Amino acid sequence: MPNPLEVLPVADGVGLPWDVAVDDAVAAIAKARERCGDTFVVDSGGGRYLFTFSPTGVESFYTLAEEVASKGVADFLMLRRKLPDEVFAGRRLLPSSLFRRDDVTSYLANLDRALDATEAELGQSGSVDLFALTRRLGHRMGLASWAGPGCADGDAFERLVRAFDVLDGSDAFVHPDAMAAVAASGMRAERAALADISEVIESSLRQHDSAPENGEGLFSRIVDAWASESRDVRNRGIAMDVALIHIASMSNLMAALGWALVDLIVHPDQLRRVADGDRDLASGCALESTRLAQRSIMARAVLEPVAFDTGAGVVDVPKGWTIATLLPLLNTSAAAGLEDWDPSRWNRYRLADAQALPSPMLVTAFGHGKHSCPAQPFSLAAMTMAMTRLVGGYDMRPEWKAYPQPVPAQIGGVARAANPCPVSYTMR
Repeated sequence: MPNPLEVLPVADGVGLPWDVAVDDAVAAIAKARERCGDTFVVDSGGGRYLFTFSPTGVESFYTLAEEVASKGVADFLMLRRKLPDEVFAGRRLLPSSLFRRDDVTSYLANLDRALDATEAELGQSGSVDLFALTRRLGHRMGLASWAGPGCADGDAFERLVRAFDVLDGSDAFVHPDAMAAVAASGMRAERAALADISEVIESSLRQHDSAPENGEGLFSRIVDAWASESRDVRNRGIAMDVALIHIASMSNLMAALGWALVDLIVHPDQLRRVADGDRDLASGCALESTRLAQRSIMARAVLEPVAFDTGAGVVDVPKGWTIATLLPLLNTSAAAGLEDWDPSRWNRYRLADAQALPSPMLVTAFGHGKHSCPAQPFSLAAMTMAMTRLVGGYDMRPEWKAYPQPVPAQIGGVARAANPCPVSYTMR
């Protein structure tokens, strides 16, 4: 018989950063784990969370069925703290439809062109913030891939960059402490950004409609999905589909690329090999930097009561609870040496020595099994291409005084740097 949840310890005084002020969200959960063990309950803001860190608990977490304990619902509940409901309502093409083989080929071609544009902007030498560089690169590649004609260049591109930097869904977990102010404003800035995005996409749509023979790729599929609607409904629906796809697709990838460049720059031996074109090493570097940069709370919103094996016993988790684990704690504590950056620990997409772990599911860069990120192959290909181009084309020298640190309040996604990370560069 499953045990009642009352048998589990409660982490008294611990709240999550979208509910209460927390100096360091990951450290707060780490301290709760030290006090309570690998399974405990957090009461925060009227919500109840079952955190699990044991090998059996984490394995049980990854086997939860979506219809019983939903990642999609948990993600939505987090993102809607930052994004207006109209971004989600009525979408016809979702981010899950992004990664068909022919689409990925076109995205990588767009990344190649975006790198050309980046090199033109950088010039022969100068100084740049690494994370600003990778974020702009991601905007250019993504908008070229699914936002329609003209959106990756000129004034339209700059306008969309400004709007998407305001309408950044990752703020919900990077700056959860700011979400109360977003709610108090009625999402005024976010809705203004959506209006800007809609205007630019409508202009792009007119270009698309004037040359239907060029209608290929994801943007054309979005357009086709709204073909039967009136003009105003069609225009708005297309713009919202593009907005959600772009918001969901780019920010974590380009943050991970930023950390991979940071780590390469401070490891000159690996930097030299990647600059010389070692793509296998570049892929291992991307995985290792992503692993260490994870700040993800992996959460499942419980939709139906579920018997959950914590490793110390089975407990009944009611509907309305959230079952969660925290990757930055698992990724660096499951075995000795995991706190260090070592790209050789990866063999293709997997840890070379996963047998040394109590469970192979305790360490990950992109998730496990059916909960793996569907963008992993594309993300690694994109990071590998960008890393080899950028460090192969430029000698980069760090201008930061100490290794960059993540935003302390962040609890979700790949870390964002708390402070600027400038590098000086000279074309090779």
